[in-house]
Amino acid sequence: MDGKERTNLKPGTRVLIIQKQDQRSGKTTEGVVETILTRTAVHPHGIKVRLVGGLVGRVKQIIPEGEH
Repeated sequence: MDGKERTNLKPGTRVLIIQKQDQRSGKTTEGVVETILTRTAVHPHGIKVRLVGGLVGRVKQIIPEGEH
């Protein structure tokens, strides 16, 4: 699922994010959403979130429940 729409996300959702320093390489980090930081309903580069543990980045992919 795509991470560009805010309605697809809620705290507790497992996602893949790209942190600011990893934008050039495209390296993703997996984690669980703690807080949604983007206020708009849609963002072309992905909704910005803070993961449990404090990492911040833009959602590139939402991992469906049951998959890890």
